[in-house]
Amino acid sequence: MQIIKVINNNVISSEDDKGKEIIVMGKGIGFGKKAGEEIDETKIEKVFSLPDESTSQFMQVVKDMPYEYIRTAELVIAYARETLGYHLSKNIYVTLTDHLGYAIERKQQGIVVANELSWEMKKFYNAEFQVGLKALDIVKQELDVELPEDEAGFIAMHLVNAQMGGQMNQSRNMPAMIKDILNIVRYTFQVELDEKSLSYERFVTHLRFFVQRVISREDSERNDEEFDQLIADRFPHSYECAQKIKSYMKKKLDYEVSDVEISYLAVHIHRVIHSMNK
Repeated sequence: MQIIKVINNNVISSEDDKGKEIIVMGKGIGFGKKAGEEIDETKIEKVFSLPDESTSQFMQVVKDMPYEYIRTAELVIAYARETLGYHLSKNIYVTLTDHLGYAIERKQQGIVVANELSWEMKKFYNAEFQVGLKALDIVKQELDVELPEDEAGFIAMHLVNAQMGGQMNQSRNMPAMIKDILNIVRYTFQVELDEKSLSYERFVTHLRFFVQRVISREDSERNDEEFDQLIADRFPHSYECAQKIKSYMKKKLDYEVSDVEISYLAVHIHRVIHSMNK
């Protein structure tokens, strides 16, 4: 493999067998090297490719970043991929590496940035939040830097964003939107939901994917008036509650949630309320 570009002493770019640009990382792999020279393969620690638009962003992020920070970010990403078990956009290499770099710098400068959504992230995205906590352990172990727990929430947010394919601005709204939807259900039925129950956990899981589908404009476009009417007739109060949520989503996102999506939501609302009544 030949060097295409030296980004810094520890990161270079090359090409794979198909001519696609790849990122090659390793301690000292680019030291004293120039474009066109052969790569010392004994120094290669990580090889990966990014979408074309992300490659230049990654190069800019890591250009002046200590290699230890880059390597630590890679360890966090590898742990997240293994633990969460779902697809993460490759853009996570850009966003999370950049975030961790700044988080470490802020810590060293004594700057504290509070995460107002930490509670919501822990509550509604606990798997991602737990990965965030593990990331803090990795940073402590690798760099001897102790980041505050609020950073676990930020890291979890980047993971949710990577699952959605990079819609960071909207993914930040998701925890608050789920909280609002739960409050609509509480106020409609005048109940306090049992947050320790299995039915509540199932409902929150449905809401996570419901909100994600709506934000991504991927909710069902299937038209089934007979099914919608059946749900409206069988579960009128839950269907009415789902319609309130539809109005909320319209106001929040300027998007009309499909009727069939609302019908399925009504079914889940009925289940969580019915389980409490039992």
